[in-house]
Amino acid sequence: MHFEQFYLGCLAHASYMLASEAEAVVVDPQRDVEIYLRAAEANGVSIRHIFETHLHADFVSGHNELAARTGAQIYIGAQAGATFPHVEVHDGFQLQVGRLRITALETPGHTPESMCLVITDEEKSAAPWAVLTGDTLFLGDVGRPDLSKRYTPVQLAGMLYDSLHSKILKLADDVLVYPAHGAGSLCGRNMRAERVSTIGTERLTNYALQIKSREEFVKQLTSNLPARPAYFSQDAEINRTGAAALSDLPELKPLDAAELKALMAEGAMALDVRPGEQFAAGHVAGSVNIALSGQFASWAGALLGLSSRPVLIAETEEAVEEARMRLARVGLEDAYGFLKGGVGTWSKAGFPLVALPQISAGDLSQKLEGGGWHVLDVRREPEWEAGHIADASWWPLDNFKVSPPEIDRNLTVAVHCKGGYRSMIACSLLQRAGFQNVVNVVGGFDAWQGAKLPVVTEKPVVA
Repeated sequence: MHFEQFYLGCLAHASYMLASEAEAVVVDPQRDVEIYLRAAEANGVSIRHIFETHLHADFVSGHNELAARTGAQIYIGAQAGATFPHVEVHDGFQLQVGRLRITALETPGHTPESMCLVITDEEKSAAPWAVLTGDTLFLGDVGRPDLSKRYTPVQLAGMLYDSLHSKILKLADDVLVYPAHGAGSLCGRNMRAERVSTIGTERLTNYALQIKSREEFVKQLTSNLPARPAYFSQDAEINRTGAAALSDLPELKPLDAAELKALMAEGAMALDVRPGEQFAAGHVAGSVNIALSGQFASWAGALLGLSSRPVLIAETEEAVEEARMRLARVGLEDAYGFLKGGVGTWSKAGFPLVALPQISAGDLSQKLEGGGWHVLDVRREPEWEAGHIADASWWPLDNFKVSPPEIDRNLTVAVHCKGGYRSMIACSLLQRAGFQNVVNVVGGFDAWQGAKLPVVTEKPVVA
């Protein structure tokens, strides 16, 4: 049996290829499907089957395009209500591929149609070898239960408890666990960074599996859920019908500086995807910085929305294409164009660049002693509660989709997150909203703690 995991770091998403006797199965494919076609060719196999463990909400799946290009059959849970050609999968469904056997377990909880795939390599043993758990069971966590229109989080959390205890935990301790997401995904709260585990390890270490009472499990799973981006429900609907092929998307339009300036005067969004240091050194006034180096697409989808039509600003046209691809992975397909020549073109046209001041944690500590400065923490609530800077205001970056924080614009606002990525996004959004005295804290809260500066843990003071 051939087995391969494909991990897409920017979305913390894992997909899989399994093959036996020249026939291959792909599970939970990302939108750009060339990687599976290349892997199939390299291994001398043909992709004949595509499984979706559920309707993904955090990315647009490539199942439609992959099926169209290979002739493969798509399999998805019967509760999905999928409108593309597919096989409805029920509990106990089996598919034999050479000496490889796939058995489906209906495991509702994360979503009503969620399923897990038990993999048996019959060349080695008649006992299950691994389970592909989708978003039902993660390493260190389980799937969030608030992504359904039909069921309440309480109802789904109860279903998830039953799925875990009546099905997943019935598997032997040595069965390998391969989930659809890893650390950083918003589909859970407490995932570990590893890419594979075992049922035995999760039984012993996963906090959610330590909760013995169904009632307590439901209570904990429905408390303090991370913010759910609005695009999640949109992506699930796209996946229900099947996304268009990436090759069908229109070409990005190159724009000169004057064209961009005119568009921005009419309210267009300029999305600068360069590294934060470069953005801070000089950028187009009113542009928003979401750097390609981090969870670019997730934050773009959450903060801009799938209906936005940003103009991209990057160092190279290759970076423009990379940004365009990543945006399409979450369903943001209609970018207006890009600034041809990048910020250099803007300067040559005689338009000024705006800088974003930055400050070290140590210098910020000294400034706070003198007054006139205020700290804005844009991390998520669990991060804040674990420790934060005294007298800081808290306004998580997710909230910027609704509005900027209500803070005194006469003060100098020092913005920080954990390491600097989210705070640079927040600073750019504050500048766009008209804040004049905004400073980014280099290295964020990690740098503050590294300098052994004081930390407090009282409840949030929301900005």
